[in-house]
Amino acid sequence: MLLALTQGDPAGIGPELTLTAWLERETRGCPPFALIGNPDLLVKLARELGMDVPVVSCDWDDAELRFSDGLPVISLENHVVAPPGRPDPASAAGTIESITRAVAAVRQGKAAAVVTNPIAKSVLYQAGFSHPGHTEFLAHLAADGKDTPLPVMLLWSDDLAVVPVTIHVPLSAVPGLLTAELIVETGRIVARELATRFGIAQPRLAVTGLNPHAGENGALGSEDAAVVAPAIARLQALGIAATGPYPADTLFHARARTGYDVVLAMYHDQALIPIKTIAFDEGVNVTLGLPFIRTSPDHGTAFDIAGKGIARPDSLCAALRLAARMARHEAQVVA
Repeated sequence: MLLALTQGDPAGIGPELTLTAWLERETRGCPPFALIGNPDLLVKLARELGMDVPVVSCDWDDAELRFSDGLPVISLENHVVAPPGRPDPASAAGTIESITRAVAAVRQGKAAAVVTNPIAKSVLYQAGFSHPGHTEFLAHLAADGKDTPLPVMLLWSDDLAVVPVTIHVPLSAVPGLLTAELIVETGRIVARELATRFGIAQPRLAVTGLNPHAGENGALGSEDAAVVAPAIARLQALGIAATGPYPADTLFHARARTGYDVVLAMYHDQALIPIKTIAFDEGVNVTLGLPFIRTSPDHGTAFDIAGKGIARPDSLCAALRLAARMARHEAQVVA
């Protein structure tokens, strides 16, 4: 089983995390992967960091066989120029090409899943990138000229899994964007893919309220009774084990976590603060709702430490392991 790993922003920590993941592949249990990137950049960086990592230029047909000999790299057509810590919009085309080719490899059966290194959206915007971010671009690639699927962001660790129903929007915009339909569709996708890609036969969804104390019977806001509770009832009518709405401040302690498999939170920080507190280094970003598996480290490009050899590969290795696990479960379901 081979995974397609994107380069991310070449000036960020993605390249050195990739080198470290290959170097520590056995102790960290990393499955075989091939990086879509610039072999020369990897060779130069490995030399500068004193890493004994042979870089092997190859194609998809022999990448998995070469994994034990060195880091397999599928060469980009676009030139990559950005040195560590110095992002350059001139490298944006290579970053985008890496993502596009990783998706194509999975959809063509050459790889089992996409794992993405971190990108810097601001750098891509300077080069004319028109999508809000990684997830939206992946949904665009999944559309193939048809309806764009609803991408759902799952943050996963062994101790906690969370899904923000609304994601990268101002807090002031959340009440207007939050609808029962959005909660129901998000819950349906989560329940389906926890079953097909995580092997959880009957996923238990705990749903937070939007307001403090889940609205306190309307005293602290009407959305929980008017929007969230009806959405939960609709999910239950579909046979999904959804409960709530719960006050978010009581939902994430150790005892509470034994009662569910995933939390549907109403906005970004309501979901991400607890998981980054509990599993900052091991959390994995998973995009649900796509016709292919995509995982990513739950951190950014960290330009300030890029090229210094101090970035931790924990989250990337966790993303690689989880992608392989999801691919195995999905293969069993299809079989």
